[in-house]
Amino acid sequence: MPQPIEEFRSASEAETLAWAEKFAARLRAGDTVALSGNLGAGKTVLSRGISRGLGFAGDVHSPSYALIHEYTGARLPLFHMDLYRLAEGADWEEIGLDHYFQQGGICLVEWAERLPAGQSFSYRIELIIEGGDTRRIRVIAG
Repeated sequence: MPQPIEEFRSASEAETLAWAEKFAARLRAGDTVALSGNLGAGKTVLSRGISRGLGFAGDVHSPSYALIHEYTGARLPLFHMDLYRLAEGADWEEIGLDHYFQQGGICLVEWAERLPAGQSFSYRIELIIEGGDTRRIRVIAG
């Protein structure tokens, strides 16, 4: 198992948002970020913080039913994907997801484990519920 390059313990949604805003500063054009964690772990909260860190001032919502939300008007375009409803083994290229990975923006992918094996990411962020509002956030490079 790859070792994390960073670990952070958050005691609240506000702390998770603040951490994610700072994390966004390290993202560069073309970076891809896999977000993993159980339902309710805070993947969309983390996405909201990253979008704020990139300079997007609007609302950020879970793309569970839309599959993808695009956020523009910030330092870099942000493509927020939620693959929870995507069947394992689905042809993500046929759906058009590969297009977003080639746009030079930032791709945040919730439930990235539903993509075919071998898909590489710049970062993997794991959110682990430790009880109550406490979350452990682990960042793994590439």
